[in-house]
Amino acid sequence: MKVMLINPPYSSSKYKFIGLVAPPLGIAYIGAVLESGGFEVEIIDGAALEMNWKSLEQAINKAAPQVIAITALTPTINQALETAKLAKKTCPDAMVIMGGYHPSFNYSEILEKEYVDLVVVGEGEYTMLELVQTLEDEGDLKKVRGIAYDDVVTSPRPVTADLDELPFPARHLLPMEHYKILNMKLHTSTMISGRGCPMQCSFCASAALHGRKLRLRSTENVVDEMEYLVEHHHAGMIAFMDDTFTLNPTRVEQICEGIMKRDIDVYWGCTARADTLSNNMLQKMSDSGCITMFLGVESADQQQLDRVNKQMTIEKIRRAFTLSRKHNIRTIASVVLGMPGDTRDSIGRTIKFVRELNPSYALFSLATPYPGTRFYKESVENNLIKVKDWSKYTLLSPVLETVDCSIDELKNMQKKAFRQFYIRPTYVLRQLRMDGPIILKTIAALMKEV
Repeated sequence: MKVMLINPPYSSSKYKFIGLVAPPLGIAYIGAVLESGGFEVEIIDGAALEMNWKSLEQAINKAAPQVIAITALTPTINQALETAKLAKKTCPDAMVIMGGYHPSFNYSEILEKEYVDLVVVGEGEYTMLELVQTLEDEGDLKKVRGIAYDDVVTSPRPVTADLDELPFPARHLLPMEHYKILNMKLHTSTMISGRGCPMQCSFCASAALHGRKLRLRSTENVVDEMEYLVEHHHAGMIAFMDDTFTLNPTRVEQICEGIMKRDIDVYWGCTARADTLSNNMLQKMSDSGCITMFLGVESADQQQLDRVNKQMTIEKIRRAFTLSRKHNIRTIASVVLGMPGDTRDSIGRTIKFVRELNPSYALFSLATPYPGTRFYKESVENNLIKVKDWSKYTLLSPVLETVDCSIDELKNMQKKAFRQFYIRPTYVLRQLRMDGPIILKTIAALMKEV
């Protein structure tokens, strides 16, 4: 039985202007598990390949798979549904499956489409394996945990407790030459060293899917994959996409020591929580090749941080950026404008605060309630959502209003934030010294995007 896994064509990402095109690790993990089960697998990354519908149709028709599985986030759900419709038209006898964040929390809505046969709910690796085995054996789908179809919702599948048991993602099925970060001319890949997050920020869909318990791969397993990426895919840059890579500082230092012990020559970056950083850990990170950290700042208003359950203080955020500069690690500051309770004044203070932090790059996202999160539930209950078109849920388009800011005002404040941060002569000169012409390309892309 042949399985095709598809990441739909998509061009509007909040990370696009900082030059990030990342491999779809979710379906790459599923592909690896299916291959280990003896199935033939093909992956199409329509986003990275910038495919149009004609070329996607041709690829599906040429492969003629029996199973077509499509991954979807909330902002990509329309493209994913269009892909499903195209798949069913091209291969009417194939089972068309959808999975990922948005379908997991909205399977009833998805299954209303006659061209979607089934939804995988939650983490998909072993659900897909059992599902494809059941299809091949013509078995009873009701016995497959973690799926929804017709009027059937089977029992939930527990998350994978031991992440070391998963094979490395099937990157040999991906167009690895198309991935990049910060527009650097380096072979780039991404990794996940753990799943789940105990912090439970109200706006985080990832924690909603993967659970509160932090599940970490062993240090050896993580360093093994880094070494594999360098040796087999010539990776010059690896980005860890964990919700919070630095949550366990001891493990971070062990990974750094493992990189240096094996003399793995690669740059890397990660997400980080401001309150986990120390001089000792940052020194080891820098020594082992870390050049970039993504830090969630969210707001300059302590009440707002408390309201979203960030469990963070303004002073700890300030300290994190000061320490990062000391160790010459680039920082990407991420903030959210327009959360419930935000005002013109608090948004203005947040914009000013980011400039004071002096990060290498900044992302000014607009508050977006994703299905599955507490933020979404509260927004629905309080009738805060003004835009219900999922394609607008990109973090770059406003979908709700605040106490004293309309949707148009929020968009204008976001534009102002980006321009005030990036269009500064001192900033441009500093980043030119650090990153060269890359920063000019970033600013040009930014002006086009917002």
